[in-house]
Amino acid sequence: MLKDTYLLETPSQTAGPYVHIGLAPHAAGFDIFDNNFGPVLTNAETRGERIRIEGRVFDGSGTPLRDVLLEIWQANAAGRYQHPQDHQHDKCLDNNFRGWGRACSDFASGVYAFDTIKPGAVTGRDGRLMAPHVNLWIVARGINLGLHTRMYFSDEEAANQADPVLNLVEQEVRRNTLIGQKKTTAEGTLYQFDIVLQGENETVFFDV
Repeated sequence: MLKDTYLLETPSQTAGPYVHIGLAPHAAGFDIFDNNFGPVLTNAETRGERIRIEGRVFDGSGTPLRDVLLEIWQANAAGRYQHPQDHQHDKCLDNNFRGWGRACSDFASGVYAFDTIKPGAVTGRDGRLMAPHVNLWIVARGINLGLHTRMYFSDEEAANQADPVLNLVEQEVRRNTLIGQKKTTAEGTLYQFDIVLQGENETVFFDV
């Protein structure tokens, strides 16, 4: 009788430089695509309040990562996504707002930024209203599977308290890791949103 044999685990490998070359070539110093997806989601005709979302991604030791790629997906100012499966037909589309962007952290400072608009409240599939939020996807060195999270807005306190997704986070103190903090700068409205991958103040991530 043959003894059972077990395959050894394949060694893990972090994402290589192709992440930037293939997905964000400008950040890696390459000009290889006619159209590049970037961190600016608006044009002059986009409806809504202009905002900037800015922050850094920290590892478990508190060190900011400097080679992170982030993607953002959000509703427009009316609370509707630019997607055929969004059936909120009572809300207007904005053809000048795609609602999706991609950014890389700065290789020196680790800061990432998106220039966008503040989204409206979205009606979920169960008919419940969700607080204004943006969805983020994060990949970086040492992250083998992309991480999904959300950012809510600190000046939407009442809506946040009623949000069905935020209320799924049992430890109320951990909900704070999903709140972008509003700041007023000379350039306009900024929401500071740092992401912590591990440790005491780890950001809440979602199994999507």
